[in-house]
Amino acid sequence: MFYFMFLLLLLLLFVPHVLFSSTHGHSQGFVMDINHTDVAVVSPQDPVLHIGSNLTATCTLNPDLGLHAGNFYWTLNGIRLSSATYSLVSSNILSVNLHHLNGSRQKSGDNLVCHGADGQVLGGSCLYVATPPEKPVNLTCWSRNTKDLTCKWSPGGPGETHIRTKYTLKYKLRWYGREKEGENYSTGKQRYSCYVPRNLALFTPYEIWVEASNQLGSAISDITTLDILDIVTTDPPADIQVSRVGDLEDQLTVRWTSPPELKDILFQAKYQIRYRLEDSTEWKLVDDVGNQTSCRLAGLHPGTVYFVQVRCNPVGIYGSRKAGIWSDWSHPTAASTPSSDRLLSSTCESKPSEQNSTLRRELKQFFGWVRKHAYGCSGMSIKLYDQWRVWLQKSHKTRNQILQDDNS
Repeated sequence: MFYFMFLLLLLLLFVPHVLFSSTHGHSQGFVMDINHTDVAVVSPQDPVLHIGSNLTATCTLNPDLGLHAGNFYWTLNGIRLSSATYSLVSSNILSVNLHHLNGSRQKSGDNLVCHGADGQVLGGSCLYVATPPEKPVNLTCWSRNTKDLTCKWSPGGPGETHIRTKYTLKYKLRWYGREKEGENYSTGKQRYSCYVPRNLALFTPYEIWVEASNQLGSAISDITTLDILDIVTTDPPADIQVSRVGDLEDQLTVRWTSPPELKDILFQAKYQIRYRLEDSTEWKLVDDVGNQTSCRLAGLHPGTVYFVQVRCNPVGIYGSRKAGIWSDWSHPTAASTPSSDRLLSSTCESKPSEQNSTLRRELKQFFGWVRKHAYGCSGMSIKLYDQWRVWLQKSHKTRNQILQDDNS
């Protein structure tokens, strides 16, 4: 009796636990709890296919289990496939036919799974349906303060390959030196870029290109030849200060300092300014600043807040004949023009005498000439212009006050 109980215990421990139930002699409605690694095998395993391909996959059951393949079904990414796509090859082999496959929905592949009648997973495979990469395009590079190199590019064609595609930045000195690969790649929305932080040659051209590869093929961009000195950019100018010009109602002065990172480099900076009204999104550009570190903005509205930004282009780094690359714009700096307290009333519309009319016309012409030549950031001295503007403002205020007093 003891020997019989021992044999029964061995059978319970080592025989796969398969529980069957049938009704009226049919094999429908299996209730299974299968803890076995060789229940079924799906073939092919993890195929890589071109978009639009057809595929026939098979689910081969372990014949020792005594199960019938006609009772099982397929799913793709959790969605049950139509039984019309199935073919019963034999009692233990069920196939499925997939036509005109679309690109994989996820980079890890689409899940093709064979299920038992009760929904239990018997086996599966990952389908990688994709396209080979196309030639990367729009490769551009820049160097911040000649200390490093950053390059970005765009994937060729529509860009989406539906499977993981690796992009590798490669570069070498044009006439000598071994080929190197970039290491610091960006992720997320800026993932098509690479940063090379050190060990750059400043006086020898580089050849730079990008290679794209996945399981279906590879592609190489055009080779870009460049000199680090020709693609230098820098940080925006610092210490932006915007201030009023005395009591002038339509002008502001902008001052800044050169980027400190370029102090040890032989160069001639070029600057641009842009400004906008507080309640506007439209920027107005001042492009004739040159290498000055201050500028006068004229023709502004009285009593108005303006936002001002400055950027820098390092020109002629170490004698380079090419202009550098514009920096980012500085953070906006705000300032307001003085308010106008002119008294605008119907009395101001009174016609002046003929003599005053002639004088005003001549002065207006002179003022227009001065303003035309002083506008922007030319190197012309505008001391006389400032005096004229102050006098003009005061004369308007005085005349308007007199007219108001006479009518009161």
